[in-house]
Amino acid sequence: MKPPPAPDPDRWVFGYGSLMWNPGFAFAERVEARLIGAHRALCIYSFHHRGTPERPGLVLGLDIGGSCRGIAYRVTAADWPQTHDYLTAREQISGVYREATRRIRLLDGSGRDTPAVVYLVNRAHAQYAKGLDHEAQLHLVRAAHGQSGPNRDYVTSTVSELKAMGIRDPGLSWIAHRLQEGRD
Repeated sequence: MKPPPAPDPDRWVFGYGSLMWNPGFAFAERVEARLIGAHRALCIYSFHHRGTPERPGLVLGLDIGGSCRGIAYRVTAADWPQTHDYLTAREQISGVYREATRRIRLLDGSGRDTPAVVYLVNRAHAQYAKGLDHEAQLHLVRAAHGQSGPNRDYVTSTVSELKAMGIRDPGLSWIAHRLQEGRD
């Protein structure tokens, strides 16, 4: 006689932008974490959440290379189906993000490595904003507003969360500072 199947395991989700300060789903644990092999970049034109097709905003993506500190959320197996549906609707509205599973290191002193769901930028997608300098990024962020609110709020909230974690992203910080000063 076969033993009963093991219950589905809990899942981890890695957040590096708005998921850090606005996850929008139930979680059992929240831990700082590091992902190796991708970095946080303001590299996605937003046509829905923080902009429109006529006036696109810019949001973060995980682009290839480097590493990224962010927040990992442990989602119970019971909550996973609902959470995954929510994340799919939120993160894959246009296909610019590719859902993948990557190993992350939890930075809670435990030394744990665990697989996590991550959303990587699709560099072949039309919404991939490659090579914009900080002035061009600032211009787009300042002018855009989408279904989830002003693009400026997205950037300043992300910078505030990074600061609380002891992380300084020079490019994002420069843009947030300019937005708070009200300068172009």
